Amino acid sequence: MKEAVQSIKDKVKAKTHRSTLYQDLDELVLSLNRMLRGWANYFRHGVSKDMFNAIDSFTWRCVANWIFRKHSRLSRQEMRRRFCLPGTWKIAYDGRELTGAASVKVVRYRYRGHTIPNAWTVPEPAAATTGG
Repeated sequence: MKEAVQSIKDKVKAKTHRSTLYQDLDELVLSLNRMLRGWANYFRHGVSKDMFNAIDSFTWRCVANWIFRKHSRLSRQEMRRRFCLPGTWKIAYDGRELTGAASVKVVRYRYRGHTIPNAWTVPEPAAATTGG
């Protein structure tokens, strides 16, 4: 799992590198959401909610730093007013919100032990049919 987490962090760093400052924020948020959602859907069957939250906070910091580099004279209050949802620190712009990996629901496999047939299970008797 360490290699997978490091690979997704490297991809987030590449998408928020200073060479991508020409993009609009909504394009960046859309591509990050797609990438993180796909990665999280692959790993959602394990115990991974804490890892999803850690990746989301890493992504938020990278996107916030990207915004500060793109808008160099921006203060924290100005950034919150212009690029976050009202009353929160969730980054959103032009109707697109940075949802990240934690928005994917973690689904554990159900225990199927009682439904798997084995040598000791007794088959149910067939229902008697009446001819007629």
